[in-house]
Amino acid sequence: MAAILSITFPIYAAIALGYVIVARGMFSRADMRVLGQYVVNIAMPALLFRAIVARPLTEIADPGYILTILVGALVTIALSFAWFTLTAPDKARRAVAVMGTVCPNSGFVGYPVMLLVLPDLAGLVLALNMLVENVIVIPICLILLDLTRPRDEVHVAAVIGRILRDLLKRPMILAILAGLAASAMELTLPVPVDRFLQMVANASAALALLVIGGSLVGLPMHGNRVMALQIAAGKLLLHPAVVVGVILALGALAPGLLSPDMARAAILTAAVPMFGIYAVLAQERGLEGAAALAQLAATSGAFVTLSLALYWLT
Repeated sequence: MAAILSITFPIYAAIALGYVIVARGMFSRADMRVLGQYVVNIAMPALLFRAIVARPLTEIADPGYILTILVGALVTIALSFAWFTLTAPDKARRAVAVMGTVCPNSGFVGYPVMLLVLPDLAGLVLALNMLVENVIVIPICLILLDLTRPRDEVHVAAVIGRILRDLLKRPMILAILAGLAASAMELTLPVPVDRFLQMVANASAALALLVIGGSLVGLPMHGNRVMALQIAAGKLLLHPAVVVGVILALGALAPGLLSPDMARAAILTAAVPMFGIYAVLAQERGLEGAAALAQLAATSGAFVTLSLALYWLT
């Protein structure tokens, strides 16, 4: 248990520190947004580019891992959609709930966890997660959200076009594409450039956790508590359980396609709380209260569920 706490305690201590410095007025929520923009637009792109360019393209293209997290996400979407169709028949509530159960915070929580558990693979795992989540999983959830509008306002093709345009503007996606191109050409970074990128990237993990904690201050704590708890349970329990099922099925159908370390990475990725902008996206449908409650419950509850997952996996 001491070994597990050596992983989870630093993560949650950093989150708690972020909460305290905002709650005590040392930093504001606006300051957290600025720090978050630094992480998303500068530190993580440097991290992703450096992690990809240092590996051969054959090693980056891990079909077993990509298949696992993709199928795990799609099955989770289907199961949560069916469940919330029964418990939250309102289309907007259902779409927001499905998004909360399947979109992990791979950058701000998942990467720090991987850095402590699988340091040699943390950057690669983050890059693969970002690709699958941003290109497939999050767009599906945004389309479900858009389908809750009145019929004459729904334009799926326009939504897909907007998502694709936004993707090509995101520094992290551009960094991944640039890293893949450099890896394909077998380029080697000059030592000064590599050290600069490493210096910039090293700030990402700690700052990301501070931002998570600080962002929890002032969240609207009103909304459907029952639905919020169901969303949190879906994220922390259903999603990783589905991924475990996919790993077992893959092991039976294609032995050796997924390495043990990447299997652990897939489970831990699914076990982290939902992404940081969840409540912001839910606000478009007036459901930011329930989303914020779910986010708080998932972030807090993950201390227990992540610890249990780590105990089982180590």
